[in-house]
Amino acid sequence: MDALQALGTEIVFGLPGVHNLPLWEALGETGIKLVGVRHEQTAGYAADGYARATGKLGVAMVTTGPGAANTLGAVGEAMASAAPVLVIATDIPSTLRRPGVVRGVLHETSDQQAMFAPVTKGGFTVRAPDQIGTTVHRAARLAQLPQSGPVYLGVPTDYLRETVPHRRPPAPHRKPDVDVPDLARAEAMLSDARHPLIWAGGGALRSGAGSAIGELAEKLAAPVITTFGARGLLPLDHPCLAPNPVHTPEVGELWDEADVVLAVGTDFDGLMTQNWRMPKPPQLIAVNVDADDAAKNYRPDLTLVGDARSIVERLLPKQRPGLDDVTLRLAGIGRRVRQRIRDEEPQAYDLLSTLDEVLPTDAVIVADMCVAGYWVGGFHRVRAPRKLAYPMGWGTLGYGFPASLGAAAAGTGRAVCITGDGGFLYGCGDLATLAQEQLPVTVVLVDDGGYGMLRYDQDREGLPHRGVDWDSPDFVGLARSFGVHADRVSGFGRAFRRLLGEFVESDEPNVLVVRARLKPPLNTSPRWYRT
Repeated sequence: MDALQALGTEIVFGLPGVHNLPLWEALGETGIKLVGVRHEQTAGYAADGYARATGKLGVAMVTTGPGAANTLGAVGEAMASAAPVLVIATDIPSTLRRPGVVRGVLHETSDQQAMFAPVTKGGFTVRAPDQIGTTVHRAARLAQLPQSGPVYLGVPTDYLRETVPHRRPPAPHRKPDVDVPDLARAEAMLSDARHPLIWAGGGALRSGAGSAIGELAEKLAAPVITTFGARGLLPLDHPCLAPNPVHTPEVGELWDEADVVLAVGTDFDGLMTQNWRMPKPPQLIAVNVDADDAAKNYRPDLTLVGDARSIVERLLPKQRPGLDDVTLRLAGIGRRVRQRIRDEEPQAYDLLSTLDEVLPTDAVIVADMCVAGYWVGGFHRVRAPRKLAYPMGWGTLGYGFPASLGAAAAGTGRAVCITGDGGFLYGCGDLATLAQEQLPVTVVLVDDGGYGMLRYDQDREGLPHRGVDWDSPDFVGLARSFGVHADRVSGFGRAFRRLLGEFVESDEPNVLVVRARLKPPLNTSPRWYRT
């Protein structure tokens, strides 16, 4: 706990177990806030939501064996979305461990650290009591080092009762600024481009490169397309910000006609590129902390390795004309995209319009893997960095509600969770946490009586509905039974707009249940337009 305090940790999300109770004792003697949750997966998701809302380290503290294993889905999402999360898990007593033998000790796993290997940046298991503090520092720094991601830390439970001398934390190792070759070549390629385009990913947002990218885009008169992980990178009124998403043909035209693409902090994953059906541009310049990551899907013609903000700030191509033309064109594309939404799914248009109008300026939207979440993740106009958390890294259903607890605990604005009935049921027990902590969360729970996206898939194939329909519980009664204010409406019309406006202005947590069925948007794979 001393090590966590030294790292600036403000909040820990956790669940007690017989092996980790000494950690709870120690936390009580610190200024770190402990948010106790009702499932270990919630601890992982909440730490992720906190990390995305703040850019700081999210910490989940769980017990041995099944307690640790329960976090794996959440940790996998943090890994795929580069969220800096530290999972601290106890392990069985070192005195009872025999190498290569599973003896049947309570909660024993043959190799708990190995269980986390596929879904973490790295892992540590403490080998002696006096190594706990230094190992916490090493693990936390690895989690935050670009590219950030989750890290596992295991501590045999018997070590937690040992008395050890205080050790000074290791001094942070600062990487020296490195020379970036080929800057001049990149500048020339951008200056000579007829139709330059900037594609900004999550790495650009995490590095704080928004202002630099905005200035460069204006100089180049280049549209900027943002990925799911980079929503909010540029202000909504920036003259070069393209409407999202690129999954609409109107925005996809910008990619198709670009002769030089500057890709900043992205790996061009399948979800953004329609499984790489987008053609490789004639010339591609990649800015990335990892050259291999930059080249794994589209091979760049030029790779600039280093911090996104630092490199973009150093790019000084020639000033190009045409900024006003680009701005006018992007405004026209925005009108066409909005008209497409209104024509294809009026209810989604109403949802998006209401969110635009009634959300507080500092609100953080946390979307789940549900049809309403896909509309919000794809089309919502995000006002600032870190104001949208969307689980399109790994695509984990059930992310929205528990991650919103972490986002709300961060204190950066009211969390508005957009979830479906199926995803909400994954973690509805943590309504108890919501009530206990009185977190500023508004849950918009879209109840369509089943798994709407999967129902759509079956309908497209002419298949009978199997496993996708149910009679929903009384979600309003469920929330109220935990002491959380709740109400219901049908559809996303005037009643929804009025109630949501009231709910997001409240100081208390609340749940708004919306009975509605939405058609999936173009950014869902069954509706991708590229073939």
